[in-house]
Amino acid sequence: MYVQQFMKPQVITVSPDENILNAVNIMKTKRINRLPVVEKGKLVGIVTDGDLREASPSAATSLSKYEVNELLSKATVKDVSTKKVITCSPETLIEDAALDMREYKIGALPVLESGQIVGIISQNDIMDAFLDIMGVRSPGRRIVVEVRDELGIMNEVSSVIKEFQLDITNLALYHLPNRMVQIFCRVVGEQTDEAVNALLEKGYKVVQ
Repeated sequence: MYVQQFMKPQVITVSPDENILNAVNIMKTKRINRLPVVEKGKLVGIVTDGDLREASPSAATSLSKYEVNELLSKATVKDVSTKKVITCSPETLIEDAALDMREYKIGALPVLESGQIVGIISQNDIMDAFLDIMGVRSPGRRIVVEVRDELGIMNEVSSVIKEFQLDITNLALYHLPNRMVQIFCRVVGEQTDEAVNALLEKGYKVVQ
């Protein structure tokens, strides 16, 4: 699975000379919390709602609303944006994008191709990818088999399920301590209960 499958291709950007007040209004209007900063077609930074909040006067300020807006209209995005931006490409694996977000503690990655921004992928998009992998939105029933991690074990479990004409639409593996694993299967068919009973009879532990 690749970033291009889950990224948003329509990216709202802002120039480095845009004033902070307009940037705040763009985020509110578009219901987004970050804006890539683009100058002459090139990504030069990124600004988040957190950056803009930090640049805004405190709620306890004695300034009037007019004075606050006046200050924000004079400050520009380039004064508060992050200049070193972590990016990815459309061909980046979805798990690598998730790892970068986790390690750098960021909520999104601009997607670049040939130096041009072609999309953006966020934590919510990564969550959508996870839900797709687990088949949460797909029809069928989930079977979780807990077994020892041995060569060919997934094939053995799949073979039992196949005997009952069940279609495995999603398959995932979670590693437990002591070389144990949980095999998550989402299956579609009429003999799910029979398949579960067959797994139990063969000594497999079905935990859900």
